[in-house]
Amino acid sequence: MAKPERPDLAPASIWRDPWQFIAFGFGSGAMRKAPGTWGTLVGLLFVPLLQLLPHWGYGLILLLGSLFGFWLCGKVSRDLGVHDHGGIVWDEIVGIWITLWLAPPGWLWLLAGFVLFRVLDILKPWPISWVDRRVHGGVGIMLDDLLAGAAAWLLLQGLALLLL
Repeated sequence: MAKPERPDLAPASIWRDPWQFIAFGFGSGAMRKAPGTWGTLVGLLFVPLLQLLPHWGYGLILLLGSLFGFWLCGKVSRDLGVHDHGGIVWDEIVGIWITLWLAPPGWLWLLAGFVLFRVLDILKPWPISWVDRRVHGGVGIMLDDLLAGAAAWLLLQGLALLLL
């Protein structure tokens, strides 16, 4: 497997390989600037549909999406020959889903969850930064965003308790 000359660029194979296409957020991870933010926006598009499910159904999607992501992100990073290509954004997709599970209805809550998740994903406060540095492979790619999603979820739920 050849390493890409410019690891910051999305390889052309993401348009041919279905696993890479999914891992790259259905193409959103191919954006040159802020691929994680674009991937998060793609994940946000699914949230109104997820919110139609019963709470346990949405939770099941979170579990399955996370388990699938451990495998998917590991496979695609191995296929590309890089540890954690910036264009792999399945982790951001599941992270925003976690953030918005049980969120109150309304676009302001979606926006608040989006901002909280992106800030925590970018800044990576402890323990997210610790996990990001020490856990590798598909689990490592996913776990820091799952933790950022969980932290953003806690903050969003706290905000909802204060305001509603």
